[in-house]
Amino acid sequence: MNPFSFTEKKDTRSGFGAGLVELGRSNANVVALCADLTGSLKMDAFKKEFPDRFFQVGIAEANMIGLAAGMTIGGKIPFTGTFANFSTGRVYDQIRQSVAYSGKNVKICASHAGLTLGEDGATHQILEDIGMMKMLPGMTVVVPCDFNQTKAATIALGNHEGPAYLRFGRPTWPVFIPSDRPFTLGKADLLIEGTDVSIFACGHLVWEALEAAAALHEKGIHAEVINVHTIKPLDIEAVIRSVAKTKCAVTCEEHQMNGGLGDSIAQVLAAQLPAPMEMIAVKDSFGESGKPIDLLKKYGLSASNIISAAEKVLTRK
Repeated sequence: MNPFSFTEKKDTRSGFGAGLVELGRSNANVVALCADLTGSLKMDAFKKEFPDRFFQVGIAEANMIGLAAGMTIGGKIPFTGTFANFSTGRVYDQIRQSVAYSGKNVKICASHAGLTLGEDGATHQILEDIGMMKMLPGMTVVVPCDFNQTKAATIALGNHEGPAYLRFGRPTWPVFIPSDRPFTLGKADLLIEGTDVSIFACGHLVWEALEAAAALHEKGIHAEVINVHTIKPLDIEAVIRSVAKTKCAVTCEEHQMNGGLGDSIAQVLAAQLPAPMEMIAVKDSFGESGKPIDLLKKYGLSASNIISAAEKVLTRK
């Protein structure tokens, strides 16, 4: 049985909006910039409550990043908002040169990431962004799993000094992390203890991992589920501690297999604790238009795929 349950579904982008407003109330230096997608990024409440601290830059994402970098010089803490594809792919040069290179305190907040963007299709379903951002020196990369955790992550980033990338999504998703559960950047969250296989997941696939673990338990397989909400800096101690116990691992992410969470964990295990590993991720492919759940199934990112991967890795111990 899944020890986590839910009574409602909310989109993680709404968690970002809620966290941003709370930050705005506690810190007058927090400002928000949006590239013509205020409603989609759920930044309306911040705009309404703090109109003098909200900047609508229009469809000019590169300019938005430049403005945000400049604002940090005056002590502001800018949160930029647009779709993940535009937050990273369209403005990578500006992020690298104006934010990361000089360590500016800019929070790059990205909605509509991954396949679960759904009907907008491949051009908007960026699946390379985690890799792009984690390769930038000094960049913190956070991929929370539900509404409550996205809200907590947003607030945590407001109190974190340095450039950061926050990735969240469009679809309504189970809200299963308690609102009072502690959240610490860089510290993975152990959700289920187990002894047979370690399942590391981020974003929307954390819920799929929990569902997979429940099904595996009925088969007599005790999976450990770890929510790796912070891809960088990675909680290396949590990875080693879990795999030292289970002797094998499965990683799960709504991202390309190359460059994401799986790559980061594979590097740790290769260097410190070689162990069999399977990766649940998109296999060198673009997405397509479709319903979020259907796309997860088609591209091999559902609970059933995690179950199969866990059973397979167990045979490789």
